[in-house]
Amino acid sequence: MSSFEKDVLDFTPPPLSSVNAAVKLTEAYFDPIFFGLDNISPEKPALLVGNHTIYGTLDVPLIFAEAYRERGVVIRGLADAAHYKIPGWRDLLHRSGIVVGNRHNCSRLMEAGETLLVYPGGAREVAKRRGEKYQLTWKTRTGFAYMAIKHQYPITPIASVGADDTFDIHFDAYDFKESHIGQWLLKNKRFNKIMRNGDVLMPICTGIGLSSIPRPERFYFSFGSPIDTTPFKGQEDDLEVQWHVRKLIGDALEKEIEMLQRFRESDSERSTLRRLLTRY
Repeated sequence: MSSFEKDVLDFTPPPLSSVNAAVKLTEAYFDPIFFGLDNISPEKPALLVGNHTIYGTLDVPLIFAEAYRERGVVIRGLADAAHYKIPGWRDLLHRSGIVVGNRHNCSRLMEAGETLLVYPGGAREVAKRRGEKYQLTWKTRTGFAYMAIKHQYPITPIASVGADDTFDIHFDAYDFKESHIGQWLLKNKRFNKIMRNGDVLMPICTGIGLSSIPRPERFYFSFGSPIDTTPFKGQEDDLEVQWHVRKLIGDALEKEIEMLQRFRESDSERSTLRRLLTRY
């Protein structure tokens, strides 16, 4: 049975020693700092809602590891189904506790009292365009609000700052769609469907110099105050309520992002070498 088909409750958290070993180099490279860890607890399961950063892979392991290490919270991630079409990668996701992000899986995990992490921006928010650093690109998605209201889960915003500054974007989906080859390829219905009309076209970037190695930006994370959904009990099907809750979360998340950006500007522990490498 593939990990795509496995029961989402069929998961045993790895030992902490394995988690620490897996993120040791990443933590040394990005030197992360966390705020608001007291806002999560294994006794109080919540739906964590975050801003997806470029490529979506640099900061997520650090969030999982810190929550597990410092608070004993095992986070179950909800991921795009496209991940599970990649052999090997999907098995790694399953071993990390990440499952396909759909309402069925979300319901099962919430009924089991798990803490979940979702990025409403999904693949589109990962596939950054120039000028989209730390922007929420949620389109019309309100599913996370629906699930939280239905299962009476508090929603905790979790902001990430740093990863969007590790790369410079030189060619993005807009450039591709305006090119002759892009216009030609997107006319192919199968290609267009796979690329979701260009939404999931990843940018071409450079990090240190002309390489694809990300610059060693320091990463900053903040778990905001949980937002109670009990006032909306029984109203999960009301679209106006869904959009109201979505706005509450979006506004709270943007405030956390802005707070981290302000802190970064005054961070005296950001090394000289780090400043030089992230500036040039």
